[in-house]
Amino acid sequence: MSKKKQKAMSPAEKGRRAVMILMAFIAAGSLGYFAYYCYQASHTEQASHQLAELKDKDIAVNPERFFTRPEEEAAPDILDEYKALYNKNKSLIGWLKIDDTNIDYPVMQSKNEEYYLEHDFDQNYDKNGTLFISADAKIWPRSQNIIVFGHNMKSGKMFGSLGKYKDQSYYEKHKQIKFDTLYEKGTYEVMYVFLSKVYDEDEIAFKYYQFIDAISEEEFNSHMEDMKNMSLYDTGVTAAFGDQLLTLSTCDHDTADAERFVVVAKRIQ
Repeated sequence: MSKKKQKAMSPAEKGRRAVMILMAFIAAGSLGYFAYYCYQASHTEQASHQLAELKDKDIAVNPERFFTRPEEEAAPDILDEYKALYNKNKSLIGWLKIDDTNIDYPVMQSKNEEYYLEHDFDQNYDKNGTLFISADAKIWPRSQNIIVFGHNMKSGKMFGSLGKYKDQSYYEKHKQIKFDTLYEKGTYEVMYVFLSKVYDEDEIAFKYYQFIDAISEEEFNSHMEDMKNMSLYDTGVTAAFGDQLLTLSTCDHDTADAERFVVVAKRIQ
C-alpha cells in the first residue's frame, strides 16, 4: 500500500484493519489448539488400546527385573496378564474397566500425586493424564478404600464419562465396576454417587478423599452414613466394616457449588 493511501486511511479504517488482523491470529491459534487437542485425544485412545492388547498377552518376564514395594514384600505373585505392563512401568498398580464405556485404563501410583495428572503410562507429557491412586493407599495388604483419581476430559477420555452416573438410569445399566490390582481380580458394585468439594484443612466436614482406612467400625459406619446422605439416589447397596471399597473421583463441571463428582463401590467378588 502506498504512503498516500496509508495517510488517506481514516482512524476507523485503521482500527478495523487492526481488529481483522488480530482476529486472524486468534482464529489461527484456535485452529492450531483444536488440532493439537484432537491429536492428543486420538493419541491417548490409541495408546490405551495398545496397552489393553499388551495386558492380555502372556509374556514371559524375568521376575528378578521386578521392583518390590516395601509394603508388598509378602505379596503374592503378580498376575500373569499384568507382568509385561508392570515391567514397562513399575508405577502400575492395576487396571480399571467399566463395561460398555470408554473407561478401560491402567491405574498408577506415584509418591508425587501430581505426576500422572499430566503424564501417560509411558511417562510422556499428556494433558489427559492417567488414572492414579493416592500415595497413601496400599494394594497389599489392601487398604479398606482405594481412591482412583482421573481427569474429567471433555473428549470423554479418562473419567470424562463418569458424570453419567448422575442419572440413575445410567447406573442401572452400569452397576458393576471391574478393578484388578497387580495381585488379584475384583468386581465391585456401585453404592453411592455424590457431589462434593475440597475443603479447607481446618474445616469440619466429611472429606471423602481422606478416607482410606477407618480405624474403627464406628468410624467406618459414620463415613457410610455421610456418603448415603450425600448420594444422589438410593442404590440399596450397603457396606459393613471389613468390606473393601473402591472410590472413583473426578472434577465436576456442571454444578456451581461442587468441585468433585464421586462414585463409591463395594467389592462383591
